[in-house]
Amino acid sequence: MSQPSPESREHGRGMDAHNAVMREVRARNDRTYDPHEPTRVWLDEDRTPKGVKRSLTIVLNTGGCRWARAGGCTMCGYVAESVEGGTVAHDALVDQLDACLAHEREHAAEPAPLVKIYTSGSFLDEREVPPESRDAVAETFADRERLVVESLPDFVERDRLVDFTDRGLAVDVAVGLETATDRVRRDCVNKYFEFSEFVAASEEASRVGAEIKAYLLLKPPFLTEREAVADMVASVRRCAAHAHTVSMNPCNVQRHTMVEDLYHAGGYRPPWLWSVVEVLEETADADAIVVSDPVGHGSDRGPHNCGECDDRVQTAITDFDKRQDPSVFEQVACDCETTWEAVMDRERSYGMPLAR
Repeated sequence: MSQPSPESREHGRGMDAHNAVMREVRARNDRTYDPHEPTRVWLDEDRTPKGVKRSLTIVLNTGGCRWARAGGCTMCGYVAESVEGGTVAHDALVDQLDACLAHEREHAAEPAPLVKIYTSGSFLDEREVPPESRDAVAETFADRERLVVESLPDFVERDRLVDFTDRGLAVDVAVGLETATDRVRRDCVNKYFEFSEFVAASEEASRVGAEIKAYLLLKPPFLTEREAVADMVASVRRCAAHAHTVSMNPCNVQRHTMVEDLYHAGGYRPPWLWSVVEVLEETADADAIVVSDPVGHGSDRGPHNCGECDDRVQTAITDFDKRQDPSVFEQVACDCETTWEAVMDRERSYGMPLAR
């Protein structure tokens, strides 16, 4: 794995301090999970370079992200849903695939052309998904049109992608970049790699015919609403040069995270849905597909407005994802937009959110 700079690792400061807090927070988790059952599986539709496609999304239950085991990202609670011990046997992962295919057969008339595979960390990390399991995934879905796999830049290597590209699959590597701003990624998200490594991963993927999908994070902790929106607009534009799709994920409050501790202490509010709209409108002309899926929208722990307009704004965001037409936002309005504008104007530096 890439290593953060010596300054960010200084004892008791920077990433060292973040990781110490995150290890203490994660230690509160006492749940266990069956290694033969996937974490989640569902059917949906997604925008791709070839249009909107029916999709099968799989979250495999693996041994978990190795960066999260060291402490990890301030907002990410997915490692809390992974199997303890750092690894899952090949036969157990195959059982998980079988369960996902059974779910698809039960709920869909025919196989989905798009398959998206995630773990709590990196699918291409061979400690999480060993080579024989990766090959089994490639063989299982060789007859589909497109496959999305998630990975940190470290593990985007030619020999880990050709299992799929050699079978004729269109492959997207979904990279959790979070932001194109290195300081925000390091100090707010506590993620160790730099934007240049994301660029290098995109170039490595391109050499074997694979492509990149960038995942960004709207409003990590320690940013004001305005700072978060500005960071996303700039990040989308920088990513568009290296990824065909940019997926902006508004931060939500997940269990066993630093963000959750801040939230309970009154020190964090998830982003406004109006902020999501602002970024999508501002980047609608970017040279990439730009989408957003606000998880937990309308709840206190998820991106939300006033509670009255949340569903309508979410519907407009979903419509934009499929049509890529910012005029959909002309159909939604609410008095709370004035409150959001005041927050954007008046929040100064990091302190406490002005509105819950």
